[in-house]
Amino acid sequence: MEPKYRRVLLKLSGESLMGKQGYGIDTDRLNEYARQIMEICSMGVQVAIVIGGGNIFRGVSGAAKGFNRVKGDQMGMLATVINSLALSSALDAIGQPAKVFTALNMYPIGDYYSNRVAIEALQRGEVAVIAGGTGNPFFTTDTGSALRGIEVEADVMLKGTRVDGIYTADPEKDPTATKFDKITYDEVYNRGLKVMDLTATALCKENHLPIVVFDMDTPGNLLKVIKGEPIGTLVY
Repeated sequence: MEPKYRRVLLKLSGESLMGKQGYGIDTDRLNEYARQIMEICSMGVQVAIVIGGGNIFRGVSGAAKGFNRVKGDQMGMLATVINSLALSSALDAIGQPAKVFTALNMYPIGDYYSNRVAIEALQRGEVAVIAGGTGNPFFTTDTGSALRGIEVEADVMLKGTRVDGIYTADPEKDPTATKFDKITYDEVYNRGLKVMDLTATALCKENHLPIVVFDMDTPGNLLKVIKGEPIGTLVY
């Protein structure tokens, strides 16, 4: 079956990498993600990835505890670099070439990001793991994902979460919450749904980058999304 998407920006949450540990990186979860990513790469899909850092440090949480917000966000950027190195290592270990790019110059830890070199890596069949968010404080990794997705000319932004789509309310707290199969950017905003921050949503809307929110923690779901099967929620 031909893939529905040829080039994707996959956003992974740092919290998902914790698995059941409560902190840090669960290697079983990490390796499962790597296998799912390699599976779609083998179909010829070009994959760029942005990972959050919440399993290690969140700048907003740090600021709430007294950290300077700018320094806290910079610490969060470093957390995303750690996660990106871990994922690239897991991909390399199973034979899937991957390259880490960083929003701030951190050579030789990663190559300094530009959309040109990232696209060249994708065209060579390498997974481009883009770390460091936007490289600026006060922006989330959701905004970084939207920005990088637009810059590398992705067909879609895939937001892998631990829930299977967007609901009218938090399904983990409200048993009456109902799931959307499709929803517009404007409706996400008007309903105040916590899909992504407003900056990321606005970027995607203005640049016509659709978003699919789906459960990444169920093996096989990433492949289903790539094939165009109706799982998750499409934001358009």
